[in-house]
Amino acid sequence: MGISCKNLSLEYPTLNGSVLALDDVTFTVNREEFVCIVGPSGCGKTTLLKIIAGLLEPTGGQIETESSAGGARPHNAMVFQEHGLYPWMTVVDNVSLGLRFQGVREKQRHAAAMVFIDQFGLSAFANSYPHELSVGMRQRVSLARAFVVDPEILLMDEPLASLDALTKVIAQEELLRIWKDNRKQVIYITHDIEEALLLGDRVLVMSGHPGTIREVVTVPLSRPRNMRDRTNPAVVSCKQHIWKILESEVRQGMKERRAKVGA
Repeated sequence: MGISCKNLSLEYPTLNGSVLALDDVTFTVNREEFVCIVGPSGCGKTTLLKIIAGLLEPTGGQIETESSAGGARPHNAMVFQEHGLYPWMTVVDNVSLGLRFQGVREKQRHAAAMVFIDQFGLSAFANSYPHELSVGMRQRVSLARAFVVDPEILLMDEPLASLDALTKVIAQEELLRIWKDNRKQVIYITHDIEEALLLGDRVLVMSGHPGTIREVVTVPLSRPRNMRDRTNPAVVSCKQHIWKILESEVRQGMKERRAKVGA
């Protein structure tokens, strides 16, 4: 089931008048496609993700799927930078929480959770509590929790941003491996251009104030991917291209802010 965002906009009121956060955002995510979004801070990436998740209502435009129209949204699961784990619950209880909300019995939901706990290399910690895990392990628990509810689309907001460089590379490899076996539609927000190119099929480059899609870059890599692809000349070229777009956006934003201060 594909999902299309058509002419999405979001305007919200402030004490100084209304602010247009998103303007005419249009793109499609196809079945089993991994789409990454990059853009400067404040350009509306997280806002866009929340609209797709149904946590915010757009003031304009609509979201359509292949099977329905008029604002219908596929079943989704969100993963944030903050793990959002319940400290009083064990790993298996945290991972199976979504299934509990769906009314699945404890034995069945724990069995389903253990499949992904094992895939993420956490079997030995199934009965541990979040405070007993490293940051990287807690993030893997969060990812396992998203996969276990079998969503049609995974919405990820910088899920690996808090990890150190080595742990992040390992987590990227694990995410790609498990996604290969559980092909979901993914919309993945990141500030890391290289990460976007290693994970995604396409990269949506956003500009800000108001947020919109500046360019769509098709990643010149076949699958399966591996971390050696980061030195691929085509990837390096794409990285430089996206960086130039974002650099111009950031510099323009700084120029506009200085002009306001001086006014």
